[in-house]
Amino acid sequence: MGTTMAAVAQVDTGDTAWMLMATALVLLMTPALGLFYAGLVRSKNTLNTFMMSVGAIAVAVVMWAAVGYSLAFDEGNGFVGGLGHAFLNGVTFEPRDGTTIPHLLFMAFQATFCIITVALVSGAVVERMRFGPFLIFAALWSILVYAVLAHWAFGGGWLQENGTLDFAGGIPVEMGSGFSALAAALVVGARKDYGRQALLPHNAVYVLLGAGLLWFGWFGFNGGSGFSTGNASVLAFTNTLLAPACTLVVWFALDLVRGRHITAIGAATAIIVGCVGITPAGGFISPGWAMALGALAALPSYAIIVWRTRTRVDETLDVLAAHGTAGLFGILFIGFFAQLSWNGVGDGLLYGDAEQLAWQAIAIVVTPAYAFVVTYVLLRLLGAVTPLRATEREEAIGMDIVQHGEEAYATGEGAILVTPETGFEERAQARQREPA
Repeated sequence: MGTTMAAVAQVDTGDTAWMLMATALVLLMTPALGLFYAGLVRSKNTLNTFMMSVGAIAVAVVMWAAVGYSLAFDEGNGFVGGLGHAFLNGVTFEPRDGTTIPHLLFMAFQATFCIITVALVSGAVVERMRFGPFLIFAALWSILVYAVLAHWAFGGGWLQENGTLDFAGGIPVEMGSGFSALAAALVVGARKDYGRQALLPHNAVYVLLGAGLLWFGWFGFNGGSGFSTGNASVLAFTNTLLAPACTLVVWFALDLVRGRHITAIGAATAIIVGCVGITPAGGFISPGWAMALGALAALPSYAIIVWRTRTRVDETLDVLAAHGTAGLFGILFIGFFAQLSWNGVGDGLLYGDAEQLAWQAIAIVVTPAYAFVVTYVLLRLLGAVTPLRATEREEAIGMDIVQHGEEAYATGEGAILVTPETGFEERAQARQREPA
């Protein structure tokens, strides 16, 4: 009892209160992502797209509690953690090493990161991937890709041990999701109408509201990654305000030059790109450099979006551009502009440490390679067992009816609940007479 009480006394109530709030903020980001994604697709796929984010919450939490957390944060080797914390063994009220918050809360906070990363990947395959296979993929991916990359970056793995800096998830969350999304898009294939007709967002208001809620949640995502109410969290919190605002300004200019209009979809995308870019760097660079990062991160992400639309790669919601590219940029930016006087950890090349840049550069090579290859192989194997995507007819009808028996927007006097007994033929015929 004496040992337990002594350990519990090390928990800081102020830090714990902030981390409880930060955990809730990050959890909010997943339904916010669902709203953001749902607005970007056609109306007949609204519910299915949102449900992929809801499904991510279910499978990621269960897998995280079972083995994912242990593989990410238990002592193991440089590649992956052990199983000492499987099924939350030993995860109690005592503070986790290096923090002043309960180990149980640390686990919960990290779970929310796994959740949203799984949900992010869905953006590559919406409007054609079947819901059941997606849930199986999400469960396996959370272990084979996310937990491994989290161990590399945060859990004592080889990148962290060699000094690679990643404040809040540029490696496992942003690059992990972005390059996995590219692999998923290549395996699942393009939508049947891709390249033949305009596949436009059906609700820009959803997109803007989702982006706004994501930005709100990101203050917990980045600010909480200091695990206290100290300087690191304050710096990351402030930089999370500054960087996306600068991304917005540059994106407005790019939209004006390219299309003569400042678009709502562009603005929402800019918010995400700015938040992603500052995610790995938020607690390591000064506010001035955070503003520069936000402005500069717009350029490669915008270029990738423009380039991707001219290819046959139907990576539907540009996860690679918004997350993979911006996350890579943020990780590399640390190598140049990390500043000891602000972060208390180390300097980048500009302030005298070339080795820091070298390890940041290694991270932006190995992370995309691992995420892409493992995701590609995993989906190929899963596809050999069960069809990954809907048929062309089902895709034409819409994934909402086919996969869930519901619609986001009821026609007529009320929604028709489609059951296995009634099938979806009647509603399908009506849907096929409606514009996409």
